[in-house]
Amino acid sequence: MTDQITIVKASGLRETFDPEKLRFSLLHSGASAEATEEVIKHLVPALHSGMTTHDIYRHAFDTLAKMSKPVARSYSLRRAVMQLGPSGFPFEDFVAEILRAKGFECLTRQTVLGGCIPHEVDVVAYNDRKLVMIEAKFHNELGVKSDVKVALYVKARFDDLADNVFAYGGHTNTKFSSTAIHYAECKSMTLIGWNYPERGSLQQMIEEEKLHPLTCLTTLSEAEKRTMLTAGVVLCSNVKAKPELLTSLLGQSFNATKVLAEINEL
Repeated sequence: MTDQITIVKASGLRETFDPEKLRFSLLHSGASAEATEEVIKHLVPALHSGMTTHDIYRHAFDTLAKMSKPVARSYSLRRAVMQLGPSGFPFEDFVAEILRAKGFECLTRQTVLGGCIPHEVDVVAYNDRKLVMIEAKFHNELGVKSDVKVALYVKARFDDLADNVFAYGGHTNTKFSSTAIHYAECKSMTLIGWNYPERGSLQQMIEEEKLHPLTCLTTLSEAEKRTMLTAGVVLCSNVKAKPELLTSLLGQSFNATKVLAEINEL
């Protein structure tokens, strides 16, 4: 029985395996209901207490890849974005890279003076027509949502920022509760999450611009990924453009051949 199986999360905490969490992630990566049930059917007999969430992910990914490589890549992509943590800094850098690909100049982790107090803004993006200030909420657990309190908090901060004039260029990943979405739309705020809005979601922007996060690579260890992220390298395309980053950050003896081959496959 799956309700007796204890799995180990990335944080080291243990919890009872919940097939609904896996079903949810598969469906939201684009897998059909039939493919989702097929993956779960293959996985359940292989489950045992002590398995890690990564073990379960690899089993699900391998099964899904046999049915649909595009959907498997989408499933992998979402997990790769979640692995940009545990701090939110690499995710903020990743958001900035997406906006740069959209034609914006970007700065991260800015202290910006509002009408009353200064504010820490995760990403400031601007071009000759727009100035966008972004609160990037990062969650590395499935099922966690940014609720209406987050929208209220952000609205209060941006109301204060609206009272000032800025000179940037001369002139918000995550999922949201329905209440947060309603409030944001009512107040003309823009929310961007993994699969929200219907057009222009985070997933769509990543796939359109081919901005695969470094964490999607299977040829780098977790420690090697962390070293690269700490140095501000968040995209596979960063490494493709400057392959010397691998040896400069991971050591002159590091064999970059397999990593570059995997990036080229993407």
